[in-house]
Amino acid sequence: MAFDDTSDARTQPEPVDKHVGARIRLRRKLLGLSQTHLGDALGLTFQQVQKYERGDNRVSASKLYDTAKALQVPIAYFFEGLGDPLDPDAAPTAEDPVLILASLPHGLALARALQAIGSRERGAVLGLVELMARDSAGQGEAIDGEEG
Repeated sequence: MAFDDTSDARTQPEPVDKHVGARIRLRRKLLGLSQTHLGDALGLTFQQVQKYERGDNRVSASKLYDTAKALQVPIAYFFEGLGDPLDPDAAPTAEDPVLILASLPHGLALARALQAIGSRERGAVLGLVELMARDSAGQGEAIDGEEG
C-alpha cells in the first residue's frame, strides 16, 4: 500500500511539522506580525496560519518558500534545531531558552517588561516564577536542579 500523505489517520502532528510550525510562530512574533497579517501576505486565513503553527497542517514546499520570504529568513531557518536526517545518531539540538520564551504566549511582553525593571525586582520575579513552576509541576525542588 502506498503512503498517503493526505490521510486523516494521523491524529498527532509529526514532530518535524510541529518544529517548523513553532519556528514560523517564533519568527512571526519576533517581527510583531499577527496571524492575520502573515496570512494576508501568504494568501491564507489566520486559521490556516494557526494550523501551520501548531503543526496540524503540513506546510508545502511552495508555501514554505513564500513564508520564508514573508518572514525574511532563509528556508533553513525553519529546520534549525532538528537533527541531521543523514546521521541516524544525531540528536536534535536543544532550543535556545530565550527563543522558546519569545515564542510563548505573552513571552515577548514578559521579556520586555523584565527589561524595564531593576535587577533586584527581576530576582524577585524569578523567585516567584520558579515557585509557581514547582507548584505547577508538583515538585519541591528547584527547576534547574539548583537551590535558590
